[in-house]
Amino acid sequence: MAKPAIALIIWLCLALPAFAAQPAKQGAKPVRPAWSELAPAQQQVLAPLAAEWSEMDSTRRKKWVAIADRYPKMKPADQQRLQKRMKDWAALTPAQRQAARDRYRELKKLTPEQRREMAKQYRDYKSSLAQPETQFDPPVGDLTPGAGPAAAPSAQRP
Repeated sequence: MAKPAIALIIWLCLALPAFAAQPAKQGAKPVRPAWSELAPAQQQVLAPLAAEWSEMDSTRRKKWVAIADRYPKMKPADQQRLQKRMKDWAALTPAQRQAARDRYRELKKLTPEQRREMAKQYRDYKSSLAQPETQFDPPVGDLTPGAGPAAAPSAQRP
């Protein structure tokens, strides 16, 4: 009983490195759809993502293609918002994109009440940015070095 087990172990030790040394399949399927396979209208809509298209996996590509297909039916304001967001997304570094995805996943875990509260806090924050801040009044007088009230007594010394 021990001899067959030992023989199997020896065979695995010899055979597995041979399998691992074989080159990967040269004919691996490319991720679809390729940029060149998109319709001109889709390419136009997705233009902000063109530079990174080759780095995207198939799932993300298909999601963007679906968005591009819905684009003509969107209201002009929604189209502009989509274009701006795509440009903003394309400008992010890979680390920033991953952080955004992680934040999105965390937000999806919140209850509807927690989401409403976060939305309210965000609206309050945005409205506080829109309000003008009080102006800082600089002190009266010359602010050049050696001038002003501190310099006056030394100027009067004999």
